[in-house]
Amino acid sequence: MIKVRKAGLSDTIQDLGRFGYQKFGVVTSGVMDAFAHRVANLLVGNEETEGTLEMTLVGPRLYFEEHAVIALCGGDLSASINGKPVPMWKPVFIEKGTELKMGPAVAGCRMYLAVAGGFEVPLLMGSRSTYLKAKIGGYTGRVLKTGDTLKVKVRNGQAEQIFSRLECAACGIQSADWTITKNVLPVLSDHYEIRVIKGRQYEMFSRESRRRFELGQFAVSSQSDRMGYRLTGPSLHLETEQELISEAVSFGSIQVPADGNPIILMADRQTTGGYPKIGQVASVDLSMVAQARPGNHLAFREISLEKAQELYLRRERNLQELKTGIALKFH
Repeated sequence: MIKVRKAGLSDTIQDLGRFGYQKFGVVTSGVMDAFAHRVANLLVGNEETEGTLEMTLVGPRLYFEEHAVIALCGGDLSASINGKPVPMWKPVFIEKGTELKMGPAVAGCRMYLAVAGGFEVPLLMGSRSTYLKAKIGGYTGRVLKTGDTLKVKVRNGQAEQIFSRLECAACGIQSADWTITKNVLPVLSDHYEIRVIKGRQYEMFSRESRRRFELGQFAVSSQSDRMGYRLTGPSLHLETEQELISEAVSFGSIQVPADGNPIILMADRQTTGGYPKIGQVASVDLSMVAQARPGNHLAFREISLEKAQELYLRRERNLQELKTGIALKFH
């Protein structure tokens, strides 16, 4: 059991999303940074589909009432135990009776905590993800509150092997002596260069708006949330104003409403949208967008669909190699 001694700003259980129900108007939801979520699960021996704790901007204080192995990935929320930093991107044994304290984000926006075995929350339409607006999924459909208790599922297979290898008596915490290669880790900063492909209505925008989109700098607004990132910066407009019929949208679609300020649709996006789309964030860069905080700047760089697919496949190979490497280590 893990008890929430002090809740963070927005702590929710998320997994890779709720698929197959958009035709009924049910949003996909799921983690904002899928790369960090997947790596965290792999590091503790879980399937990538297990739920993790997504913590945003300011993290919680968590008290472990039983031994556990965790992994922290994504943004840096300055995790510590008794004032000592807890290493990220590697499995860490936490002794029962220990308090894990998170603070404000010092890099990135969202940290993911995976626990060996996974969190005991019910599946709803095939997913453990929390969708806050509908109050469904995750931990009773809401953010964690002070006093809540998270149950941990029984470990088996690789999760139990990793736990057994790291378990120690009266050590407080103990981390693995290995981690993932640094060249696949995201570089977190206040400015991100985001690769995009042209949106379905790209050609409908004026030439000047297309130039501004490709060369301009856009700031992440404080009005951003899990549904969409609202951006401010150069104003974008269609060559000729017109109404569009709503159509399907996806994670990373860049819509431009009438005020000219683009919106990047994120994990809790609606199922359809009627604003023109000037771009689509390459899947491989969605994690970088998810780690951008209000006030950070984004610059968009166009790439071809083929290049976006190549980058995606390269990342998938990296994850597969990590999965194979962990399996061999504990074979």
